[in-house]
Amino acid sequence: MSAHRRIVLIAIVGALVISTSAPLVRLSGVSPATSALFRCAYAVPPMLLLAWLERRRLGPMPRKAMLPASLAGVVFALDLLFWHHAIDYVGAGLATVLGNLQVFIVAFAAWGLFGERPSTRLMVGTPVVFAGVVLISGVFDSAAYGQDPMMGVLAGVATSISYAAFLLLMKSGPERAAGLLAHATVVATIVIALLSPLFGGADFVPNWPGHWWLIVLALGPQVLGWSLITFSLPRQPAALTALLLLIQPMTTVAISALALGERPSVLQLAGCAVIVMGVLYGSRGGSRSAPAPVIPQVVPAADKPEDPVQAG
Repeated sequence: MSAHRRIVLIAIVGALVISTSAPLVRLSGVSPATSALFRCAYAVPPMLLLAWLERRRLGPMPRKAMLPASLAGVVFALDLLFWHHAIDYVGAGLATVLGNLQVFIVAFAAWGLFGERPSTRLMVGTPVVFAGVVLISGVFDSAAYGQDPMMGVLAGVATSISYAAFLLLMKSGPERAAGLLAHATVVATIVIALLSPLFGGADFVPNWPGHWWLIVLALGPQVLGWSLITFSLPRQPAALTALLLLIQPMTTVAISALALGERPSVLQLAGCAVIVMGVLYGSRGGSRSAPAPVIPQVVPAADKPEDPVQAG
Protein backbone atom coordinates (compact mmCIF):
# COMPACT_ATOMS: atom_id res chain seq x y z
CA MET A 1 0.00 0.00 0.00
CA SER A 2 1.34 3.42 -0.93
CA ALA A 3 2.10 6.06 1.71
CA HIS A 4 -0.70 8.24 0.33
CA ARG A 5 -3.27 5.46 0.68
CA ARG A 6 -2.12 4.72 4.22
CA ILE A 7 -2.68 8.37 5.21
CA VAL A 8 -6.13 8.29 3.60
CA LEU A 9 -6.99 5.08 5.48
CA ILE A 10 -5.72 6.52 8.76
CA ALA A 11 -7.87 9.64 8.27
CA ILE A 12 -10.97 7.58 7.44
CA VAL A 13 -10.54 5.34 10.50
CA GLY A 14 -10.04 8.42 12.68
CA ALA A 15 -13.23 10.00 11.33
CA LEU A 16 -15.18 6.78 11.98
CA VAL A 17 -13.85 6.54 15.54
CA ILE A 18 -14.76 10.12 16.44
CA SER A 19 -18.21 9.57 14.95
CA THR A 20 -19.06 7.75 18.20
CA SER A 21 -18.24 10.77 20.40
CA ALA A 22 -21.69 12.35 20.65
CA PRO A 23 -23.58 9.06 21.21
CA LEU A 24 -21.13 8.15 24.00
CA VAL A 25 -21.75 11.54 25.62
CA ARG A 26 -25.50 10.88 25.58
CA LEU A 27 -25.06 7.33 26.93
CA SER A 28 -23.01 8.59 29.89
CA GLY A 29 -26.03 10.50 31.19
CA VAL A 30 -23.88 13.14 32.93
CA SER A 31 -24.02 16.92 32.56
CA PRO A 32 -22.34 18.54 29.53
CA ALA A 33 -19.56 20.11 31.62
CA THR A 34 -18.90 16.80 33.38
CA SER A 35 -18.61 14.82 30.15
CA ALA A 36 -16.35 17.48 28.60
CA LEU A 37 -14.07 17.45 31.66
CA PHE A 38 -13.67 13.72 32.08
CA ARG A 39 -13.31 12.84 28.40
CA CYS A 40 -10.12 14.91 28.56
CA ALA A 41 -9.04 13.93 32.09
CA TYR A 42 -9.29 10.19 31.41
CA ALA A 43 -7.38 10.71 28.14
CA VAL A 44 -4.40 12.49 29.76
CA PRO A 45 -2.44 9.41 31.03
CA PRO A 46 -2.48 7.47 27.73
CA MET A 47 -1.80 10.67 25.77
CA LEU A 48 1.23 11.45 27.95
CA LEU A 49 2.50 7.91 27.39
CA LEU A 50 2.17 8.31 23.62
CA ALA A 51 3.89 11.70 23.80
CA TRP A 52 6.77 10.16 25.78
CA LEU A 53 7.20 7.39 23.21
CA GLU A 54 7.14 10.00 20.43
CA ARG A 55 9.73 12.10 22.29
CA ARG A 56 12.06 9.11 22.61
CA ARG A 57 11.80 8.53 18.86
CA LEU A 58 11.91 12.12 17.57
CA GLY A 59 13.40 14.14 20.40
CA PRO A 60 11.84 17.02 22.37
CA MET A 61 9.00 19.00 20.83
CA PRO A 62 10.20 22.43 19.63
CA ARG A 63 9.64 25.20 22.19
CA LYS A 64 7.95 27.38 19.57
CA ALA A 65 5.20 24.75 19.32
CA MET A 66 4.22 25.11 22.98
CA LEU A 67 2.27 28.36 22.63
CA PRO A 68 0.10 27.21 19.67
CA ALA A 69 -0.51 23.89 21.45
CA SER A 70 -1.53 25.71 24.65
CA LEU A 71 -3.88 28.04 22.76
CA ALA A 72 -5.25 24.99 20.93
CA GLY A 73 -6.04 23.45 24.33
CA VAL A 74 -7.95 26.57 25.40
CA VAL A 75 -10.13 26.71 22.31
CA PHE A 76 -10.58 22.92 22.36
CA ALA A 77 -11.98 23.28 25.88
CA LEU A 78 -14.50 25.84 24.60
CA ASP A 79 -15.26 23.57 21.63
CA LEU A 80 -16.12 20.66 23.94
CA LEU A 81 -18.13 22.74 26.40
CA PHE A 82 -20.26 24.29 23.66
CA TRP A 83 -20.59 21.04 21.71
CA HIS A 84 -21.63 18.92 24.70
CA HIS A 85 -24.33 21.50 25.43
CA ALA A 86 -25.43 21.31 21.79
CA ILE A 87 -25.75 17.53 22.19
CA ASP A 88 -27.93 18.12 25.25
CA TYR A 89 -30.11 20.66 23.42
CA VAL A 90 -30.59 19.05 20.01
CA GLY A 91 -29.29 15.48 20.18
CA ALA A 92 -26.06 13.74 19.21
CA GLY A 93 -26.71 13.50 15.49
CA LEU A 94 -27.80 17.07 14.76
CA ALA A 95 -25.13 18.55 17.05
CA THR A 96 -22.45 16.72 15.07
CA VAL A 97 -23.81 17.97 11.75
CA LEU A 98 -23.74 21.54 13.08
CA GLY A 99 -20.07 21.11 13.96
CA ASN A 100 -19.27 20.84 10.26
CA LEU A 101 -19.77 24.57 9.78
CA GLN A 102 -16.11 24.94 10.76
CA VAL A 103 -15.02 24.17 7.19
CA PHE A 104 -16.36 27.56 6.10
CA ILE A 105 -15.04 29.38 9.15
CA VAL A 106 -11.55 27.97 8.57
CA ALA A 107 -11.64 28.95 4.89
CA PHE A 108 -12.76 32.54 5.50
CA ALA A 109 -10.39 32.93 8.46
CA ALA A 110 -7.54 31.80 6.22
CA TRP A 111 -8.60 34.49 3.72
CA GLY A 112 -8.26 37.20 6.34
CA LEU A 113 -5.16 35.81 8.07
CA PHE A 114 -3.17 34.36 5.20
CA GLY A 115 -4.50 36.06 2.05
CA GLU A 116 -5.98 32.81 0.68
CA ARG A 117 -9.15 33.83 -1.13
CA PRO A 118 -12.04 31.31 -0.92
CA SER A 119 -13.12 29.66 -4.16
CA THR A 120 -16.34 30.57 -5.96
CA ARG A 121 -17.74 27.18 -4.95
CA LEU A 122 -17.18 28.00 -1.29
CA MET A 123 -18.86 31.39 -1.66
CA VAL A 124 -21.88 29.75 -3.30
CA GLY A 125 -22.01 26.92 -0.77
CA THR A 126 -22.02 29.17 2.30
CA PRO A 127 -25.63 30.45 2.10
CA VAL A 128 -26.76 26.91 1.21
CA VAL A 129 -25.19 25.56 4.39
CA PHE A 130 -26.75 28.24 6.56
CA ALA A 131 -30.14 27.46 5.02
CA GLY A 132 -29.62 23.94 6.36
CA VAL A 133 -28.82 25.37 9.79
CA VAL A 134 -32.12 27.26 9.80
CA LEU A 135 -33.98 24.02 9.01
CA ILE A 136 -32.27 22.22 11.89
CA SER A 137 -33.09 25.08 14.29
CA GLY A 138 -36.81 24.27 14.09
CA VAL A 139 -37.85 27.86 13.39
CA PHE A 140 -40.38 26.65 10.79
CA ASP A 141 -40.97 23.23 12.32
CA SER A 142 -43.39 22.44 15.15
CA ALA A 143 -42.14 18.83 15.19
CA ALA A 144 -38.45 19.70 15.61
CA TYR A 145 -36.42 17.19 17.62
CA GLY A 146 -34.57 18.28 20.76
CA GLN A 147 -35.40 20.04 24.01
CA ASP A 148 -34.27 23.42 22.61
CA PRO A 149 -33.35 23.34 18.89
CA MET A 150 -32.63 27.08 18.70
CA MET A 151 -30.17 26.94 21.61
CA GLY A 152 -28.72 23.81 20.03
CA VAL A 153 -27.98 25.75 16.84
CA LEU A 154 -26.39 28.63 18.78
CA ALA A 155 -24.21 26.20 20.75
CA GLY A 156 -23.39 24.38 17.50
CA VAL A 157 -22.24 27.58 15.82
CA ALA A 158 -20.10 28.44 18.87
CA THR A 159 -18.66 24.93 18.63
CA SER A 160 -17.72 25.46 15.00
CA ILE A 161 -15.97 28.76 15.74
CA SER A 162 -13.94 27.22 18.58
CA TYR A 163 -13.21 24.11 16.55
CA ALA A 164 -12.03 26.15 13.55
CA ALA A 165 -9.58 28.01 15.81
CA PHE A 166 -8.35 24.67 17.17
CA LEU A 167 -7.70 23.31 13.68
CA LEU A 168 -5.86 26.43 12.53
CA LEU A 169 -3.62 26.29 15.60
CA MET A 170 -2.93 22.56 15.26
CA LYS A 171 -2.11 22.94 11.57
CA SER A 172 0.50 25.57 12.40
CA GLY A 173 2.46 23.18 14.64
CA PRO A 174 5.12 20.60 13.77
CA GLU A 175 4.24 17.06 12.68
CA ARG A 176 4.16 15.75 16.26
CA ALA A 177 0.70 14.23 16.64
CA ALA A 178 1.09 12.77 20.14
CA GLY A 179 3.05 15.63 21.70
CA LEU A 180 0.79 18.37 20.37
CA LEU A 181 -2.42 16.53 21.26
CA ALA A 182 -1.17 15.57 24.73
CA HIS A 183 -0.23 19.17 25.53
CA ALA A 184 -3.56 20.48 24.20
CA THR A 185 -5.50 17.81 26.15
CA VAL A 186 -3.81 18.69 29.46
CA VAL A 187 -4.52 22.39 28.92
CA ALA A 188 -8.12 21.64 27.88
CA THR A 189 -8.69 19.61 31.06
CA ILE A 190 -7.54 22.48 33.27
CA VAL A 191 -9.52 25.12 31.35
CA ILE A 192 -12.72 23.04 31.39
CA ALA A 193 -12.40 22.57 35.17
CA LEU A 194 -11.98 26.34 35.63
CA LEU A 195 -14.79 27.33 33.24
CA SER A 196 -17.27 24.62 34.23
CA PRO A 197 -19.22 26.89 36.66
CA LEU A 198 -20.09 29.10 33.67
CA PHE A 199 -21.42 26.08 31.76
CA GLY A 200 -23.72 24.56 34.33
CA GLY A 201 -21.04 23.10 36.60
CA ALA A 202 -19.19 19.80 36.50
CA ASP A 203 -19.55 16.97 38.98
CA PHE A 204 -15.97 16.17 40.03
CA VAL A 205 -16.93 12.91 41.74
CA PRO A 206 -17.22 10.01 39.24
CA ASN A 207 -20.48 8.06 39.24
CA TRP A 208 -20.96 4.65 37.74
CA PRO A 209 -21.93 3.21 35.29
CA GLY A 210 -22.01 6.64 33.55
CA HIS A 211 -18.25 7.09 33.77
CA TRP A 212 -17.58 3.78 32.04
CA TRP A 213 -18.98 5.45 28.92
CA LEU A 214 -16.69 8.44 29.52
CA ILE A 215 -13.67 6.14 29.78
CA VAL A 216 -14.64 4.58 26.44
CA LEU A 217 -15.08 8.12 25.05
CA ALA A 218 -11.62 9.10 26.31
CA LEU A 219 -9.77 6.02 25.07
CA GLY A 220 -11.67 5.76 21.78
CA PRO A 221 -12.52 9.11 20.15
CA GLN A 222 -10.30 11.32 22.33
CA VAL A 223 -7.09 9.26 22.27
CA LEU A 224 -7.31 6.91 19.28
CA GLY A 225 -9.56 8.95 16.98
CA TRP A 226 -7.89 12.30 17.56
CA SER A 227 -4.38 10.81 17.39
CA LEU A 228 -5.18 9.45 13.94
CA ILE A 229 -6.75 12.73 12.84
CA THR A 230 -3.89 14.83 14.21
CA PHE A 231 -1.37 12.56 12.47
CA SER A 232 -3.13 12.81 9.11
CA LEU A 233 -4.10 16.50 9.35
CA PRO A 234 -0.89 17.99 7.89
CA ARG A 235 -0.38 15.10 5.48
CA GLN A 236 -3.76 14.42 3.87
CA PRO A 237 -4.77 15.69 0.42
CA ALA A 238 -7.42 18.39 0.15
CA ALA A 239 -9.80 16.03 -1.65
CA LEU A 240 -10.07 13.98 1.54
CA THR A 241 -11.95 16.80 3.27
CA ALA A 242 -15.17 16.03 1.43
CA LEU A 243 -14.91 12.36 2.37
CA LEU A 244 -14.33 13.12 6.04
CA LEU A 245 -17.20 15.58 6.13
CA LEU A 246 -19.56 12.94 4.83
CA ILE A 247 -18.31 10.14 7.08
CA GLN A 248 -18.62 11.66 10.53
CA PRO A 249 -21.96 13.51 10.59
CA MET A 250 -23.92 10.90 8.68
CA THR A 251 -22.41 8.06 10.72
CA THR A 252 -23.26 9.87 13.94
CA VAL A 253 -26.85 10.50 12.80
CA ALA A 254 -27.19 6.79 11.99
CA ILE A 255 -25.65 5.66 15.30
CA SER A 256 -27.84 8.09 17.24
CA ALA A 257 -30.98 6.82 15.54
CA LEU A 258 -30.10 3.15 16.16
CA ALA A 259 -28.56 3.35 19.64
CA LEU A 260 -30.35 6.32 21.18
CA GLY A 261 -33.67 6.36 19.36
CA GLU A 262 -33.19 9.93 18.15
CA ARG A 263 -35.77 10.83 15.53
CA PRO A 264 -35.15 14.23 13.92
CA SER A 265 -38.07 15.68 12.01
CA VAL A 266 -38.28 15.55 8.23
CA LEU A 267 -37.26 19.22 7.97
CA GLN A 268 -34.28 18.68 10.29
CA LEU A 269 -33.12 15.67 8.27
CA ALA A 270 -33.50 17.82 5.16
CA GLY A 271 -31.34 20.42 6.88
CA CYS A 272 -28.67 17.75 7.51
CA ALA A 273 -28.69 16.81 3.84
CA VAL A 274 -28.50 20.47 2.76
CA ILE A 275 -25.52 21.10 5.05
CA VAL A 276 -23.61 18.03 3.86
CA MET A 277 -24.26 18.83 0.18
CA GLY A 278 -23.31 22.47 0.68
CA VAL A 279 -20.10 21.56 2.50
CA LEU A 280 -19.21 18.91 -0.08
CA TYR A 281 -19.81 21.32 -2.96
CA GLY A 282 -17.95 24.20 -1.32
CA SER A 283 -14.96 22.15 -0.17
CA ARG A 284 -14.21 20.85 -3.65
CA GLY A 285 -13.04 24.21 -4.94
CA GLY A 286 -9.45 25.20 -4.29
CA SER A 287 -8.61 28.59 -2.85
CA ARG A 288 -7.14 31.36 -4.94
CA SER A 289 -4.31 33.50 -3.70
CA ALA A 290 -5.11 37.13 -3.16
CA PRO A 291 -3.17 39.69 -5.25
CA ALA A 292 -1.33 40.91 -2.16
CA PRO A 293 2.10 39.38 -1.61
CA VAL A 294 2.27 36.42 0.77
CA ILE A 295 4.47 36.86 3.81
CA PRO A 296 6.96 33.94 3.79
CA GLN A 297 6.81 33.11 7.51
CA VAL A 298 3.06 32.41 7.45
CA VAL A 299 3.04 30.21 4.37
CA PRO A 300 3.39 26.88 6.28
CA ALA A 301 0.27 27.61 8.34
CA ALA A 302 -1.76 28.27 5.20
CA ASP A 303 -0.70 25.36 3.02
CA LYS A 304 -4.11 23.71 3.27
CA PRO A 305 -6.65 26.22 4.62
CA GLU A 306 -9.63 24.24 3.36
CA ASP A 307 -8.64 20.91 4.85
CA PRO A 308 -10.33 20.60 8.23
CA VAL A 309 -11.83 17.53 9.85
CA GLN A 310 -14.93 16.94 12.03
CA ALA A 311 -16.03 17.90 15.44
CA GLY A 312 -15.95 15.40 18.47
